Amino acid sequence: MFFRSISLFFLAGLAEILGGYFIWIWLRDGASVVWGLTGGIILIAYGVIPTLQNFPDFGRIYAAYGGVFIIMSILWGWWIDGVTPDFYDWLGTFVALIGTAIILWYPRKGQEKEAAGQ
Repeated sequence: MFFRSISLFFLAGLAEILGGYFIWIWLRDGASVVWGLTGGIILIAYGVIPTLQNFPDFGRIYAAYGGVFIIMSILWGWWIDGVTPDFYDWLGTFVALIGTAIILWYPRKGQEKEAAGQ
């Protein structure tokens, strides 16, 4: 379940960033409308991917996804836009990922029985 969850977060993050980037290229760089339409289709896929998670709470999934999105955005900016992250970018990313882990995997009352299959 852990690796499936991580994979889905990665795919959702990639779809959101890529879809938004394609729309950015269309609107900001004057590219063809095909870029915008492709970005829109990718953003629809982004809306679907998180529903495949095995967590029951919509709010927690999207809150936790925020941490994943932060690190992916920092890495995208570094690799694609050439903006080197500084210490505070990495510190903020680390804090966000700790928060993401707490939101997703910290045991809550009632979940012990669910995890044990009772």
